[in-house]
Amino acid sequence: MVQHTHIAHSNMSFLISRPALPVLAQWAVSFAVLVTKWSMRQRTRTHLKHLSDAQLKDIGVSREDARYEATLPFWRP
Repeated sequence: MVQHTHIAHSNMSFLISRPALPVLAQWAVSFAVLVTKWSMRQRTRTHLKHLSDAQLKDIGVSREDARYEATLPFWRP
């Protein structure tokens, strides 16, 4: 357990000591994260509208709430 903590600490030290990414690279990573969030949001909303009433009940969502959520555009949280 002690060695695992030491490895994790040394990995964090390595990451902290590295120079920051260039601005363009930071922008590219931020953009990739945003597109990934949008994609995931669209897929989950599409799947949500196809769930059965029993499945919706299992996750605690009403049919009306599921319909509303499924109509939201991907960029809206």
